[in-house]
Amino acid sequence: MSPYTAAIIGTGRIGFSLGFDKKREQPASHTMALLANKKIRLVAGADTDSERLLRWQKYVRGSLAFSTSDALYAAIADGSLQKPDIITVAVNEDAHLAECIKAIETKPRLVILEKPVALNTEEAQKIKLHAEKNCVPVMVNHERRFACDYRAAKEFMHKIGDLQFVRADLFSGLRVYSKEKESSGEYSLLHDGTHLVDIVQFLLRDFCPPNADRTQPLLLAPNVSGIFKDEKGDVRNFSARYETSSCPEVTITMSGRSKFFSFAVDILGTTGRICIGNGFAKFYTRQESKLYTGFYSLMKEKSVKLPKKTGYFANMVQNAVDFLDGKADLESPLDDAIADLRVLEAIKNYF
Repeated sequence: MSPYTAAIIGTGRIGFSLGFDKKREQPASHTMALLANKKIRLVAGADTDSERLLRWQKYVRGSLAFSTSDALYAAIADGSLQKPDIITVAVNEDAHLAECIKAIETKPRLVILEKPVALNTEEAQKIKLHAEKNCVPVMVNHERRFACDYRAAKEFMHKIGDLQFVRADLFSGLRVYSKEKESSGEYSLLHDGTHLVDIVQFLLRDFCPPNADRTQPLLLAPNVSGIFKDEKGDVRNFSARYETSSCPEVTITMSGRSKFFSFAVDILGTTGRICIGNGFAKFYTRQESKLYTGFYSLMKEKSVKLPKKTGYFANMVQNAVDFLDGKADLESPLDDAIADLRVLEAIKNYF
């Protein structure tokens, strides 16, 4: 079978250059992940930054480069570029709406959209309407869904008994929210918080009733506290607590005044625990205590074997291939990503 062809809109960090970060697990960008898959041939790219585009084209041999996405789509229209099967949109958040709609209207077999869907749910719904109208599926790159460690956590959750609490934390130095940055999305509630909310909802989804509407968020009606604002009025801290049908306490906490970056999820059940985040994954089960006679303690579960690589980006692209082959559903569908935005907006209403 001939390889699927792909084009990429945006050759910046997530689109291309993170693929050269020696500290990151590779592939770490859309370009590198597409190139690494033997069933995909990357044929074209577009970027308004001429220097970035030139570096990209030199690396992706045999590809065509375009100074704008409009120029790329014009080449498809006049036949000088065959319509790709996959169009990846990897531009800044404030351009997601326009660029994703243009990609959809070209009618590829699949659009891969970098997270978050858009700046807000109103824009996200416009993308959904265009996708449905043109019958073009859209997958959103919430990368942790595809990582082997988080997949292991999802499977292991059925071994820790009834859920008691979930705590998800994100600490960084970037403002959590700023009204002045609404139009650009340059705040962590949207930029990184979408990952935090998405992975919590992803892990909890299997504990919902089988007939639950997956277009609706699981985290509803937050109780938001601990709001801290700096001298500019930018939000730097908050904590949001939820009660769900599957877990009596889910807490999401974000800090934007930490001098480090940390992403972590702690899940406690009645017979086990999962602690997972950037660079670690620990699984515990109830076992006879080595410290106290007649008691049980949580001990590290040795049966869970994790590979050296999580495969977060490579697995995302493989899911795209499997979907086009008719072997699998999209594991990060547009509806789930829109539900994440709704959770973030409900929190933002408190600011």
